[in-house]
Amino acid sequence: MRVRHLLALPAVAALALGGCGAPTDEAGGSAGSASASASASADCSAGALKTKTAGTLTIGTDKPAYEPWFSDNDPANGKGYESAVAYAIAEELGFAKSKVTWVTVPFNSAYAPGAKSFDIDLNQVSISDERKKAVDFSSGYYTVRQAVVTTKGSAIDGKSAVSDLAGAKLGAQVGTTSLKAITDVIKASGKPQVFDTNDAAVQALKNKQIDGIVVDLPTAFYMTAAQLDDGVIVGQLPDGGGAKEQFGAVLDKGSSLTPCVTRAVDQLRQKGTLSKLASQYLTAAGAPELK
Repeated sequence: MRVRHLLALPAVAALALGGCGAPTDEAGGSAGSASASASASADCSAGALKTKTAGTLTIGTDKPAYEPWFSDNDPANGKGYESAVAYAIAEELGFAKSKVTWVTVPFNSAYAPGAKSFDIDLNQVSISDERKKAVDFSSGYYTVRQAVVTTKGSAIDGKSAVSDLAGAKLGAQVGTTSLKAITDVIKASGKPQVFDTNDAAVQALKNKQIDGIVVDLPTAFYMTAAQLDDGVIVGQLPDGGGAKEQFGAVLDKGSSLTPCVTRAVDQLRQKGTLSKLASQYLTAAGAPELK
């Protein structure tokens, strides 16, 4: 189902996303394991970088590669926010597009302990203290909000407060901060439904097995524009006023590349590249704030 949606409906998704407005990148640059001083002192010249394959930057992401983070289920085409950011990072590090190789890495495997098949992984992985015990992160390349998706006429369609969702049947992809938000932010009274992929969650919503799905906001817009005929965004979840959730590039624990990738991300932020790409591919407007 996922591939069919990606191939048949990307234009619809792009139209819907563009029509809702686009966000300004707000990633504050909080690095995972790389300090600012380490980033400043590292030798980040292309010849000094120790990659999995000499002269090549290997980048991991999951398959299927979801819109709007990637396009046409093809990370190597440079389209979609994370694909474009990946190539921008590679360029900052001195790697031409022809010197970038992509490998498939399941979402949960990206931040699990153990040796990695990639130099960096971009797959909407949120930086967290728990995950930093097993892997390194670059500084954040996108600040994200969680949102709730449903269908018209459902039990939660039209709800305006987080407390209105506590009794709903909600689901999310396994291992995500979206799943954690169901218990920690919504404080659902029932056990959340866990799905291997967002596609499986969408199918469950279509089958009325659940009332809603919790996903990051750009993915919520894609779901309602391209995957659900009657999909609606109930609203954005509050961020709690604490540290903002950010996506970061994942690296092997203790990787010598971490300070250099962090430096590259920081340079892209300072140049306005991250904001420009977010405006091109993502949206944050048009979804109500849940109280």
